[in-house]
Amino acid sequence: MFENLQVFENRYEELNLKLYDPQSAADRELYAALMKEHKEITPIVEAYRAYQGCVKSLAEAKELLEETSEKELRELAQEEIRENSELLARLEEQLKLLLLPKDPNDEKNVIVEIRGGAGGEEAALFAANLYRMYSMYAEKKGWKTELVNLNETELGGFKEVSFMIDGEGAFSRLKFESGVHRVQRVPETEAQGRIHTSTATVAVLPEAEDVDVQIDPKDLQIDTFRSSGAGGQHINKTSSAIRITHLPTGMVVECQDERSQYKNKDKAMKVLRARLLAQEVEKASSQVAEERRSQVGTGDRSERIRTYNYPQARVTDHRIGLTLYKLEDVLNGALDEVIDPLIAADRAAKLEESQ
Repeated sequence: MFENLQVFENRYEELNLKLYDPQSAADRELYAALMKEHKEITPIVEAYRAYQGCVKSLAEAKELLEETSEKELRELAQEEIRENSELLARLEEQLKLLLLPKDPNDEKNVIVEIRGGAGGEEAALFAANLYRMYSMYAEKKGWKTELVNLNETELGGFKEVSFMIDGEGAFSRLKFESGVHRVQRVPETEAQGRIHTSTATVAVLPEAEDVDVQIDPKDLQIDTFRSSGAGGQHINKTSSAIRITHLPTGMVVECQDERSQYKNKDKAMKVLRARLLAQEVEKASSQVAEERRSQVGTGDRSERIRTYNYPQARVTDHRIGLTLYKLEDVLNGALDEVIDPLIAADRAAKLEESQ
C-alpha cells in the first residue's frame, strides 16, 4: 500500500548529506530551505520505517507459526501476530493522515480581526475578552503579537481590533477560529441580573507575501491622520496614522498603533495583502466562499460557531459538539483543548473524502 514512500526515504537520506555539507551551511537561504524540508518529511519517514519494521515482524511471526509445532512457540507467534496486526493498523492510519495534502498556508503568520457584533457595548467588551484570550494563547505558544488597529469604547470594549501573530504553525492552529463567537452572561450594567446574549466576529487571515498578491501602487489612496486614544501628546500632534484605500475593491485598512508613519504603513499593507489574498481564494472557489460567508456571517445572534456561557462556566463548539466546563481556563489562553479536537475532526473528514 505504501511502497511509493521509498522516495521519501531516499530524499531524507539525501537531505541528511546536504545538511552536513559545508557548502550548504555557508548558504543561509539554502540551509534554511533544506532544514524546512527535512522537518516536514521526518514524521513521514519515521512512520514509514516503523511500518516497514512492523510488516517484517508480522511476516516472521506468521512464518514461525507455519513452521513450528511446539505449543509455546505457536502461542508466542500468535501473540506477536495479534500485537503487530494492531500496530500495523494504527501505523497505516497515521501514514494516511501524514500523506493528506497540506494547506499551503498552514505555516504562515496570521492577521486576526475581531469585531463586536450584536449586543452593543456588551459585544464590544466581549471582543476585548477574545483579544485577550488569543493574546494569552499566543504567549503560551511563544508567538509574537503585534497590534495593528484598535477602536475602543468608553467602557474599555473593542468595537474592532486587528493584530498580527507571528509564529510557527500559527495559521494551522488558529484558522478554525474564524466565525461568530457568542457570549451569554449578566452584563455589569444589568441591574435586574438578567443574562444577555452578545456576539463578536473573528476573521483569521494568513499573512500574504508580495509574491502572493500583486498590488499596483496606482490602485492605492494613502491618507495620514492624527491618532486618537492613548499615547500622549506625541500621538495627537503627529499625523502618523495611516489609512490605505484599495480603489478597485473599496477596501479600507487603518493602522495607528505605531508612532512611526512608515511602520504603520507597513502594517496596513500587510493587512491589505492578507484581505486581498482571502478575497482571491474566495473567488477561486464558490464553495470556499460560501463556507467563509457562513462562518463569519453578519454577527447576528443566530449564527455561531462557539458559545461562552458564564453562569455555567461552559464553552461549547457547535461544529463538533464539544463542551468543556473550563471557561476561565479557555479565556486565559488554554485553547488547545478546543483546537486539538477541531484539527482531529478536520483530518478525519479529509481522510474520509480521500478514500
